[in-house]
Amino acid sequence: MTTATPGRTDPSSHKASMTTLTVAAVGVVYGDIGTSPLYTLKEVFTGGYGLRADDSGVLGILSLIFWSLIWVVTLKYVLVVLRADNQGEGGVMALTALARRGVTHRHLQLALVMLGLAGAALLYGDSMITPAISVLSAVEGIEVAYPPIAHWVVPVALGILIALFVLQQRGTATVGRLFGPITVIWFASLAALGIYGIVQAPQVLAAINPLHAIDIFRTNPGIGIIIFSSVVLAITGAEALYADLGHFGRKPIARAWFWIVLPALVLNYFGQGALLLIRPEAISNPFYLLAPDWALWPMVILATIATIIASQAVITGAYSMTYQAIQFGFIPRMRVFHTSSAERGQIYIPTVNWLLMTGVVALVLGFESSTHLAAAYGIAVTGTMLITSLLLSVVMIRVWRWPLWVAIPLLTGFVLVDALYFSANLAKIFHGGAFPVLAGIVLFTLMSTWWRGRALLEKRVGTDMPLEALINSLRRQPPHRVSGTAVFLSGRRDVLPRALLHNLMHNQVLHERVIIVTVESDDRPWLEGEPRVQMQAFEDGFYRAIVHFGYMETNDVPHALCAFSQSCAATDTPFPFEPMKTTWFLTRETLVSSPNVGMARWRERLFSFMLKSAHSNMQFFHLPPNRVVELGSQVEV
Repeated sequence: MTTATPGRTDPSSHKASMTTLTVAAVGVVYGDIGTSPLYTLKEVFTGGYGLRADDSGVLGILSLIFWSLIWVVTLKYVLVVLRADNQGEGGVMALTALARRGVTHRHLQLALVMLGLAGAALLYGDSMITPAISVLSAVEGIEVAYPPIAHWVVPVALGILIALFVLQQRGTATVGRLFGPITVIWFASLAALGIYGIVQAPQVLAAINPLHAIDIFRTNPGIGIIIFSSVVLAITGAEALYADLGHFGRKPIARAWFWIVLPALVLNYFGQGALLLIRPEAISNPFYLLAPDWALWPMVILATIATIIASQAVITGAYSMTYQAIQFGFIPRMRVFHTSSAERGQIYIPTVNWLLMTGVVALVLGFESSTHLAAAYGIAVTGTMLITSLLLSVVMIRVWRWPLWVAIPLLTGFVLVDALYFSANLAKIFHGGAFPVLAGIVLFTLMSTWWRGRALLEKRVGTDMPLEALINSLRRQPPHRVSGTAVFLSGRRDVLPRALLHNLMHNQVLHERVIIVTVESDDRPWLEGEPRVQMQAFEDGFYRAIVHFGYMETNDVPHALCAFSQSCAATDTPFPFEPMKTTWFLTRETLVSSPNVGMARWRERLFSFMLKSAHSNMQFFHLPPNRVVELGSQVEV
């Protein structure tokens, strides 16, 4: 038995842990990009671009795919973007928060926020398309294995997807443990099929030469950059590398890519290409036709399981991004369930789940095949990639302070390639691609309206009177004081909440202890081991508390105040907080439209509707329901 020296890490234990994380990362992080071989080459040659599956066309497309995997996924995401961790967390929201630290100009910060909101909106569109196209492409193997039941493809795909969304409320911890091993088997099968094809036509390996990628534009002058709108299918899912950074860490994600995912993808694409060099007619479905007859049905089953895993990873990512957006104040508060007591990242958001399911079902019924869906796929992905490069440029130059002679050429290459892919996909707007664009516009409008409305509301729900001035005025005309503690929530630390003034005006009483609490969500995911509560004591029993939470943490305000009170018990300045002797006062705002304040009339109505639909402060901050008093207030916006 191996024993570890005290104070040191056991090397064998560390190696086992790293291997486990690497295998797990294969399942969760690479499910989307790992199912791309199901449909990429088929869509390139059957997508109406006029490209022939001859030697020039096959080698040229394979070269484009290979170097896209190297430049976009390997260099940009694995080697550079994964370094942009916000205390270990990743994703477009985390990158936005990180970029904002590097700038002080208010307008530039606003521009970065708008970029982050646009990226998040596009990712929601991607979250609907990915499950639909992945599961459809896998189930379409039925058409190859047994054509008489081809009409069952759409019903079977719908059944699988609906069942997946229905099961979300049970949590994904148990299923998640199976993700890695099953997906490793999937990638091993991809590699084996690829080798099987390459052996039959080894000349396909010449596609590694980038000159073949250039030659395709010479031999097909009418194609232009539009061909990139199908090649991009090979790199969809690359953004998941960064979004799942907090679950696994940079090293396991990078090792999974270099050791397992990249070799398997390259081998499989080249194997499909070898098949096309021998049998150009196999372009109808080169992935399944590459498999020997005896392996066809097992591959259909394995592909279906792999696409379910890929869909689950995308859905889970949508939950995490939504939770971050709620904490940052970009979307209304929603009911969030933590489905695992051991894994704090395991959450379930019913509103997001059912909206995603509605969108996915509509896509499957509307497009009916992966070929038709591919026409809509790519805009959201490439738009997010371009936004990531723009935010990354601020981080590299202003936060990391890389030398300009290194940063500028690298960033220029990233932005140009992303812009190339995004421009090529713009043509898809007229072929079904309007769906993710419209979804993104709607979601961006909702998020920006909520963010702007909350900023206006917070300015008007309090009074600019200093707390010291209120205390002095109460000394001149002291109200009746009652025992216990009153807590008033305030959106800003520099204002007095209206609920406090309304309570004084209408009830004409004041508790012996009054705490004004402002909850602030930091741009860091976790605050473990750091002071969570900043407390300032005033005279006559008044306190002002600033309670901090990371954007991945649960906003349990009573627990935070109790923990702070216990930590202060042994000091000379104890903080008296007894939950059962505390009353929480909240303000319920009724919005009144005003032509003189900050938003268009239609946005005021939209914000009012969102405010009514939002999760209440009592539930969001985990306040005890039997100790909460709500006071109404009319606010102009």
